[in-house]
Amino acid sequence: MFFKPWMRPLPLLCILSLALPAQESDMEERLLLSGERAYAAKSYAEAFGTWNQLLQASPQSPFAAEALLRMARHRVQVDKKPEEAMPLLDRLKAEHIKTPFAAEGLLLRGMVLAARSRRPQDMKEAIAEFNRVIDLFPDHEAVQNARYQLGLAYRAQGQCGQALQQFVEVMRLDPTAPVAPQAQLQAAEALDVLGDLPGCLRLLQGIRERFPGTPEAAEAEWRLAVRVKLRLQKPPLRSEGPWPKGKQKWLKTPTLLAVDPQGGLVVYQDDLGQAFLLKGTDLVPTGPAGRNAKALVAGPEGQTWLLSPKQGLVRQDGTTRELGGFTAPTGAFLDTWNNLWIGDAKASHLGIFPPEGNPRTIPSPSAVALAPMPDGGAALASDTNRSLLFLDPAGQPRVTVPYGKGLPASFRYVLSLCSDPLGHVAAIVDGDFEGVAVWGPDGSLLRSATFKALGINGKFRAIALDRQGCIILADRTNDALIRLN
Repeated sequence: MFFKPWMRPLPLLCILSLALPAQESDMEERLLLSGERAYAAKSYAEAFGTWNQLLQASPQSPFAAEALLRMARHRVQVDKKPEEAMPLLDRLKAEHIKTPFAAEGLLLRGMVLAARSRRPQDMKEAIAEFNRVIDLFPDHEAVQNARYQLGLAYRAQGQCGQALQQFVEVMRLDPTAPVAPQAQLQAAEALDVLGDLPGCLRLLQGIRERFPGTPEAAEAEWRLAVRVKLRLQKPPLRSEGPWPKGKQKWLKTPTLLAVDPQGGLVVYQDDLGQAFLLKGTDLVPTGPAGRNAKALVAGPEGQTWLLSPKQGLVRQDGTTRELGGFTAPTGAFLDTWNNLWIGDAKASHLGIFPPEGNPRTIPSPSAVALAPMPDGGAALASDTNRSLLFLDPAGQPRVTVPYGKGLPASFRYVLSLCSDPLGHVAAIVDGDFEGVAVWGPDGSLLRSATFKALGINGKFRAIALDRQGCIILADRTNDALIRLN
């Protein structure tokens, strides 16, 4: 057979060069899938080695972009080392912004940046990343999660109006998406902060009806019930007596109470120098040992911290941190940024201790008691000013309630202060009015009663609000807990 010049067979090398892109693409996909196989078998070192081989051989490949995203997710979700994910996410953003994987990468990068933030102004870069997902990938499924995270970021900054817009948009985009009930729950909380209690209650009721059996429905259940009870019904307080029922003379000088993020009650017993988590009717030791603690922090992930004048801050693992000039701590809590706030009876300021770095102070009246507020601020009792102050996240008073306002008689001292995740504040007070009082997040008086009217006697020095809207008192005279309903 004879060939015309233009029909002459191509040299073998040319044929191979034409086939090479397809072969390369096949190899890139095989490397990605091989890494996925190893990862599914939990052979993480093998998976990372294979994906790194892909990145070295074909750094511009879309398969390389997917490998970067998979490794970054592992660093965040499995290793719990988000700082090691950032170089991977930075590379994904810089080299593969045109791929669909960049949307998920920008979302994850924003979430890491948000978790790093310690102050409202630190959220700017995270907010920018969430907005990039929305602007650059409007049809990507990551947009719904980006809007949810954007709403959380705005709420953390105290911009509840903008947060509400994002949560509503999440619900509009796909009401059946996994993130939708979470967005509706957050929208309800934003409405409450904005003063729309009826709207808040409607959304909470809607979660119960639309998402029965979900964790969000259970969360909405108690949030709805407590708001209705404390703000609408406002039943008179009555004593249920020793609690748990029948438990009398069973503690060793209970002096501090706290409620953890899951709603569990933590009791510090001074004679034992130990905090305990109440599980049913049993006490389980939690946190470090330490005598003469003056403040108790029940933080996330089961962490319990103690503050004392001599030891300073004692963490869950037993490590300590000096409190500087705070020698008479009267209250402490972790805010939404994981900063530790400390009130001190002898200081004219509050201390804010970040997880890393130097502490800072906020001018304030001397605090005889301190409790967290859900917006990132605090409730502070000042016997010097004879006022209860509701502080915003910057430490500025947004509401001031004079001692005794709305009560039949005034009081001179606040002996203990607590709050719940809905912004209700309760106190043990002493003076002409000796008893307990509960205020709403706007400073309005909701419930009150004297100890005499309640028919109880004791030396009450610690208070907590449970998830049924009830008050728990620690009675160090009778070594018991008393529940008020």
